Amino acid sequence: MSIDCSYCIVLADDHALIRQGLKKILEEKRDLKVVAEVGDGLELLNLLKMSKLTPHMAIVDITMPNLGGIEATRRIKMTYPEVKVLILTIHKEKEYLQEAFSAGAEGYLVKEDADAELFSAIKAIRQGEFYVSPILSRELPDDWLKTCRGDCKPPFGI
Repeated sequence: MSIDCSYCIVLADDHALIRQGLKKILEEKRDLKVVAEVGDGLELLNLLKMSKLTPHMAIVDITMPNLGGIEATRRIKMTYPEVKVLILTIHKEKEYLQEAFSAGAEGYLVKEDADAELFSAIKAIRQGEFYVSPILSRELPDDWLKTCRGDCKPPFGI
């Protein structure tokens, strides 16, 4: 599916209200367009496969029915490595953060930071950087993200 937008985004969250609110906020920026919304990771993978839709970014919740966001991210990155993934979640536990980056996510944004940081996260990821929510990043060493990719483990137990 060919969609005319500067930066196309797919939303994956099991709460329709969250998806609708995010879409409204994101589309306030002229260069961002939400091209699809899904309620779980399986729907996201099916959307990518069946519609031939290749968005620039997927904003994905961790806790969803059928297939959670971390496993969905892992599968997206295996098949569609060019799709950037921003995890948007309530989970502040560092174990989730580590799993998300190990699965291939480029960003991890805690929902309580989202009102102030959503566009910063998207901008950083668009520029090829990794992004971690401020509520979590204060506790991480600068080189942690570089070591927490693929099968790598961070240099300390988190």
